[in-house]
Amino acid sequence: MNCAEIIRQSELIVIKIGSVLVTDESKEKVRLPWIESLAQDVKDWQAQGKKVVIVSSGAIALGRSALGISKSTPPSKIPLEQKQAASAVGQFHLFAAYFQTFSALGLQAAQVLLTMSETENRRMHLNARATLLTLLDKNIVPIINENDTISTGEIRFGDNDRLSVRVAQMIEADLVMLLSTTDGLYTADPTRDKKAKHIPLVESISAEHIKMAGDAVPGLSTGGMKSKIEAAASATRSGIALLIANGVENHPLRRLNGDIRASIFMAQESKANARKRWLQAHLSPKGSVFVDDGALKALKSGKSLLPVGVKKAEGDFIRGDAVHIRTMEGKILGMGLIAYNTEETHKIIGKASNQIPAILGHEGREELIHRNDMALSD
Repeated sequence: MNCAEIIRQSELIVIKIGSVLVTDESKEKVRLPWIESLAQDVKDWQAQGKKVVIVSSGAIALGRSALGISKSTPPSKIPLEQKQAASAVGQFHLFAAYFQTFSALGLQAAQVLLTMSETENRRMHLNARATLLTLLDKNIVPIINENDTISTGEIRFGDNDRLSVRVAQMIEADLVMLLSTTDGLYTADPTRDKKAKHIPLVESISAEHIKMAGDAVPGLSTGGMKSKIEAAASATRSGIALLIANGVENHPLRRLNGDIRASIFMAQESKANARKRWLQAHLSPKGSVFVDDGALKALKSGKSLLPVGVKKAEGDFIRGDAVHIRTMEGKILGMGLIAYNTEETHKIIGKASNQIPAILGHEGREELIHRNDMALSD
């Protein structure tokens, strides 16, 4: 398995871009030519039918000078309030560069800022995911960063390696690409050990792989190989492959189709199985919905559960809660995250989706439970 093969197999790809790739450290400005080349690569991938999400660092790095923060101060030593202020300055310049370069090629980009709490809270998680999927359906490229200006120290992602994997899990991506100044995992730190060997493929992450990774080097970045291995472990457990590659040169995506050195971490199971395990292990059902034969057939064919196929509902739940999906005889078919609360569900079950706005007095989702939010029993 090489870079070209894993990319060819992937339709939905989350690309994490490190600070040093988008910023000119000496001038503290955006590396505009590099972003222009990235935009062309993204356009080429879109022409191949691929959908791309970008998680970009760089806001704090671009805002440091405005706050008088020395370039020699590592991110871990910058007080949180100064980081947040620097991010507020730098995020404007960062997204402006993406917007400018993407627009020049006829591409549309959208700025999305996320916090840890938004991905941990199920209702906010559903909103964020729906937004991202809607953008992707319209061929708009989400440009994501952590919302540093409002995040608190206790609930931050801390680095965009983790954020990129969380986003990939949220939208069920096929591949996460971590682009920085490193070309992958080595048996030891190659800057300190000339005998260190590059590891191109990891079928399964072991404790030994984690030991090989070191902490972040002081500078612009907040992550390091340790952070990347932890991100890889989280991704692969979720059925998502992860790739680590050097992205410093222009056209970083195009170059991955050639003979480039990188480390690939293979997914440990299918996304469907990973989703099923997550639902079953972490969520306690708050109720049940009972479906008719038509809905049962639709579910088995991989479709979402629409209100029209539900005959009754039981329990006390709010939007985003887990509920059992049952036959009319009570047999459990699986579990899913419901898109409406108890009161709303009782009003719309048995009704066509186009009737929902008139019944509830506001626009709502067509699906009672989206296919991506359910895990059916074998």
